[in-house]
Amino acid sequence: MTVPAFSSERDLARRALDTARSRGATYSDVRFVRRQVEDAQVKNGALEMVDRTDTLGFSVRAIADGSWGFAASSVLTNAEADRIAALAVDVARASALTKISDVRLASVKPVTATYETAVEIDPWSLSFDDRLKLLFDADTAMRAQQPKLRTTRASYEIWREDKLFLSSEGADIAQRLTETGCSISAESVGDGEQQIRSYPASGGRNQNKAGWEFAQRWDLAGNAPRVADEAMALLTATQCPQDIRTTVILSANQVMLQTHESCGHPIEHDRALGTEAAFAGTSFLTADALGSYRYGSEIVNMRIDSTTPGGLGTFGFDDEGVPASEGWAVKDGTFVGYLMSRETAATIGRESNGTMRADGWSRLPIIRMTNVSLMPGNAGTLEDLIADTDDGIYMDTNRSWSIDDKRFNFQFGTQIGWLIKGGKRTEMVRNPTYTGITPEFWGSCDAICSKSEWSVWGTPNCGKGQPVQSGHTGHGAAPARFRNVRVGVVR
Repeated sequence: MTVPAFSSERDLARRALDTARSRGATYSDVRFVRRQVEDAQVKNGALEMVDRTDTLGFSVRAIADGSWGFAASSVLTNAEADRIAALAVDVARASALTKISDVRLASVKPVTATYETAVEIDPWSLSFDDRLKLLFDADTAMRAQQPKLRTTRASYEIWREDKLFLSSEGADIAQRLTETGCSISAESVGDGEQQIRSYPASGGRNQNKAGWEFAQRWDLAGNAPRVADEAMALLTATQCPQDIRTTVILSANQVMLQTHESCGHPIEHDRALGTEAAFAGTSFLTADALGSYRYGSEIVNMRIDSTTPGGLGTFGFDDEGVPASEGWAVKDGTFVGYLMSRETAATIGRESNGTMRADGWSRLPIIRMTNVSLMPGNAGTLEDLIADTDDGIYMDTNRSWSIDDKRFNFQFGTQIGWLIKGGKRTEMVRNPTYTGITPEFWGSCDAICSKSEWSVWGTPNCGKGQPVQSGHTGHGAAPARFRNVRVGVVR
């Protein structure tokens, strides 16, 4: 694969920049985005859904009179480039009538560059039938293993986004980003219970910046019989203990979501500043906490990294032209870093770490998680960690979650659990749930599995902003152990 030349789009972008400058903009940038997506799902042995989209458009951001303006269009003509650029400046001037202070941007070196996702097997080069075979094989294997399942599903998504970014500071950046996601699930009903098991993660699918090799790597058909068996076994499994405090070991895919909700969202700098509160609320990690707040135990290290191979938050440059970077949100248990834009970074005298991304061409870039990861520890494998635990519960794969507007108090339910007795995984339990307070919970983390158990998970459906934008975020995680956790539904 190669990054497109963007010849005609580049001409239009330069024209728009010239128009914005002539109308009085002190800064402007232009983004062209073409996005191609294909979703497919097989349900109970039949192709239930295929959804294909192909969108192309551009947007202009401009600063005039110290305020931001934004406008976008899918019409690619000289006249429209002029109109949209002028409109962005007009919006900025109108916004300036109610501004509190002038926009300031942290510096960034403008570059001319290209970037593309590393891909072994281009999913778009395969035939549709070849892609579907992965789903039918997995669905068939689930139904053959457990014919009494009410519903079996298998799905994939392939995604390609071609992006061009030009700024009045001189940046000229072209990127091609490729994603592949997949999942299977089995649903059982009986004895007044409804249970579900999914793989490799819950919430629709696991997705990475990668080619079709990612879907093949998870061996959906090979894991289908286990998923089907566990879905049926949950119907008669013992109810998870309620209202107790015990040791909890979380699977890597559950640690991933715990990281997303209780670290990824509260370190978004706009939430900490109080300028964003939609969907995920604000943040308990306010400015006075930076560099001193005890977020977790000393073994808790949370990385902010947009260079992680395969991560959904991996790219060459964000939508402000800031290069991908590596850094820390939590180091040795202490909160040390936010996800920042050029504007928010300037408020604390720092440089942006490149987290501004927009959902397509028609939306304004906002601060989004890149890859926010709990780094591996030295506890060995999951089985080693269980063997080192006298008494507790192992919980696997998210089923439900709830967290307050400051990302402080939370409750998570998982699909399945097993009691741990004497260092052995014993009885299966259904409906396991745990609750906690974010810094207390991460403070109780006393073991994290080693690098061999660590992998990068993807969340392709993170909502933020009004109008809502769906973000694609990545999270590296390994199984981890937490002591003295409250287990059971809070009533």
